[in-house]
Amino acid sequence: MIKKITLSLFLFCLLIPESLFSQDISLYTQINGRYDFTFVGNTLNTNENSFMSTPTILTSSSANLALGPSDVIERAYLYWAGCGTGDFDVQLNGIDITPDRTFSIVQASSGWPHFSAFKDITAQVQATGNGTYTLSDLDLTAEIPQYFQNRTNFGGWAIIVVYQNNTLPLNQLNIYDGMQAVPDRIDITLSSLNVIDNFDAKIGFLAWEGDVGIANNESLTINGNVLSNPPLNPSNNAFNSTNSVTGSNTLYNMDLDIYNIQNNIAVGDTTADISLTSSQDYVMINAIVTKLNSQLPDATIVLNSYTTECNTGMIEVDYTVFNVNSTEFLPANTPITFYIQNTVLGTFYTQNDIPIGGSENGSVVLNIPSAVSTNFTLTAVVDDNGTGTGIVSELLETNNTFEALIDLKISPTFNFLTDLLSCNLGLTRAIFDFSNYEELVKSDPSHIVTFHESYNDAVLNINEIFNTTNYESLTTPKEIFIRIENEFCFSITSFKLRTRNCPPEVFNAVSANNDGLNDGFFIEGLRDIFVNFKIEIYNRWGRHIWTGDNSLPDWDGKVLKSVGPDDAPAGTYYYILYLNDPNYSEPLTGYLYLTR
Repeated sequence: MIKKITLSLFLFCLLIPESLFSQDISLYTQINGRYDFTFVGNTLNTNENSFMSTPTILTSSSANLALGPSDVIERAYLYWAGCGTGDFDVQLNGIDITPDRTFSIVQASSGWPHFSAFKDITAQVQATGNGTYTLSDLDLTAEIPQYFQNRTNFGGWAIIVVYQNNTLPLNQLNIYDGMQAVPDRIDITLSSLNVIDNFDAKIGFLAWEGDVGIANNESLTINGNVLSNPPLNPSNNAFNSTNSVTGSNTLYNMDLDIYNIQNNIAVGDTTADISLTSSQDYVMINAIVTKLNSQLPDATIVLNSYTTECNTGMIEVDYTVFNVNSTEFLPANTPITFYIQNTVLGTFYTQNDIPIGGSENGSVVLNIPSAVSTNFTLTAVVDDNGTGTGIVSELLETNNTFEALIDLKISPTFNFLTDLLSCNLGLTRAIFDFSNYEELVKSDPSHIVTFHESYNDAVLNINEIFNTTNYESLTTPKEIFIRIENEFCFSITSFKLRTRNCPPEVFNAVSANNDGLNDGFFIEGLRDIFVNFKIEIYNRWGRHIWTGDNSLPDWDGKVLKSVGPDDAPAGTYYYILYLNDPNYSEPLTGYLYLTR
């Protein structure tokens, strides 16, 4: 995609002072351990812009990463830059890249803007490893004709690669970035240093737009000492299109320079002063990397064990703080903070100085918030004052955390059960099957469930109900208590057994011959259930011949004396059954057969 600077933006840039657009070089990140760094990158310029005869620039270029077999990539940061307001959609080895951060600066003498972009590409470089890296789609072709006359037409990219190797000494790597430029002078103070040994100390610069052919009052110093690396980087022309890693002097209008500074920095230094002067060459510093041998502790923590009482919400934790991979003792009163997610449970402190390779055991009691579930992750962070901030400088700041899965001794949760309903067999007696409640009540399949007829039996776990498939309750409603156990604790819940008056079942054959079989009109589920029922019998001509209720026996084929003979003849008869129950507002009707 071609990016074009608009006239309005260009005029705006002319009116804005340089300081508004530049960003002072400052510490981006610090890495402690057996680490070193290197540069990978390339220019898009086909020649020094001071010697170009035509305004041309590439849109892609490549460079090789060649680490040793024991080098392990720890970090990788991509920077790309150029003239103009910025192209922020590029590709690295065919993968789309958009910046995490951007920088911009306006050249004071011309008003021309320039840009730089940053992306953390650690995962990509770790996955790719050694080989060729190609940055593409950095398209500045529309900008170059405008900048050609001012000779600040440039474009390029670089990767700062931090790698680990167990044969290295314990080093501290600081990466600083921003966007500052000359002429005439810039002064940068590199902070957060901790120099304990200056052996093999070095500093690296990522800079843009330096020209080999311009060396007017140009110097680069650290702590007042001139940096040079002749013949690649002479003392009067440090930024001259060179790459210290490859030895190239054709890295047109960008520099990847690394200098040994062990004689320019002293043990005990916590800062370093960088100065760059140039009366003509427009050099932009984008990133600086320092590597210094460091003597620091390295605090780590392990949670050894924990104990808790059932349902107390308190937990006692035993832990150990180590200072193993270190070159200095860990001071007493180093804070340790315990978290559940982002909630601070408490901050505690080491009691003694922990020597190199040493450790200290501790024990704390933590109050767990009631809203926390039974299972949770407890996080312990050493060198954390409760705000996520450490107070001790360490070799490695990313290994201070230990997590443990905690299972509190808390009564098991359970599912609430609905009351169980069954048909009234008379006088509220009923048969119930609640065998499936054993599984329904569980929130965890491992829980143990027992049923009891009283709360005290459930608490004491005695008199368990075993017949849950055909349990007879002589009266209802009746409460059944359930005990649910986990490994440590138990909970009690309950449900009720209730009855309803189910529709009666009519046996509509009557043989009134006194043989003991079907001698009366029997209706199952009627008496002692629908105690206020009333039944009427009619012959086939609709004449009412008999009335009965709960005080009378079943109809045995007799006729009301006022209607006719005592015995009704064999045949078909009809009944109307009034249940007189609020759940059955309409009577039940049907026919029956009478034989003799």
